[in-house]
Amino acid sequence: MAARQPFIDTDTADEAVRATCDDATICKRFATSKGYWKDSCLQYFVRNVGERKAPEINRGYYARVKGVNLLLDAFLEKTEGHCQVINLGAGLDTTFWRLKDENLLPRKFFEVDFPTVVARKIHSIKTKPPLSKPIIDVHSTDSLLLESHVLDSDRYCILGADLRNISSLDEKLKRFQLDPELPTLLFSECVLVYMTPSQSSNLVHWAAETFHTAMFINYEQVNMSDRFGQVMIENLQRRQCTLAGVEVCQSLDSQKERFLKTGWEHANALDMMTVYGVLPQDDVARMERLEFLDENELLQQLLQHYCICWATKDKLNLGLSQLAF
Repeated sequence: MAARQPFIDTDTADEAVRATCDDATICKRFATSKGYWKDSCLQYFVRNVGERKAPEINRGYYARVKGVNLLLDAFLEKTEGHCQVINLGAGLDTTFWRLKDENLLPRKFFEVDFPTVVARKIHSIKTKPPLSKPIIDVHSTDSLLLESHVLDSDRYCILGADLRNISSLDEKLKRFQLDPELPTLLFSECVLVYMTPSQSSNLVHWAAETFHTAMFINYEQVNMSDRFGQVMIENLQRRQCTLAGVEVCQSLDSQKERFLKTGWEHANALDMMTVYGVLPQDDVARMERLEFLDENELLQQLLQHYCICWATKDKLNLGLSQLAF
């Protein structure tokens, strides 16, 4: 096992962005404890359920998780698992373990995040058998690569990298058997918005250039120029968290343009209010019975200020442009 290298980063803005990883995980942990959806692995990253979250927050996370999963699973089914998945800015996300449970694993699942976040996640994996066993179960040899900022196995790889440094990201992923010839799904959730528009464009352009058959799913803010959007921005700024890429979040069209201008063939975007309305309604009805919602208007406002944008390119003619809600 390689010696641990010190990682020094005094950048306050990056520190604030890293803190959003905890926020999202804590909110998901609370929602799953209430039965909004099932996730048996979150408890190993966040032990305590924490303080109560408002029902509209729980419903917002439900729509986020179900919406992203719906497109992700559709891609896996379309490629029959002969693909790879890259979670950009993965945080403490548990998608790999869900896919393993549901027998939907791709050829390889990659996660990328800041090295400090990755070191923390690797520590949890090393010390929690329910997290490590599924990785070992689909690994063919007795040993796997384990360093402070990298864990690499046959089917799962997590590595520390800065998504703004494209050449380093590309080099690291290819070192751990990223295959540019394989159909590839990339996804990010509230990640691109923390980069400048040129940085996020560079990242999605790299993805379009690297993979000839691919899909990119991006969940983040939209309609941010109105008063509700301004309040969201101000609340984050109070925590030294700047939305450096907020100008791309002005509309569904601006979200799609980022992909169409960087080499992607097709792009679609829906706000989360629309996604909420097209999710399987029997499960939505079950979920809505969990807690009484007093402020329906607040939920609508919240959902109208987030979106899922997805883009495809399809040299292998798999029909990726048809994937939708």
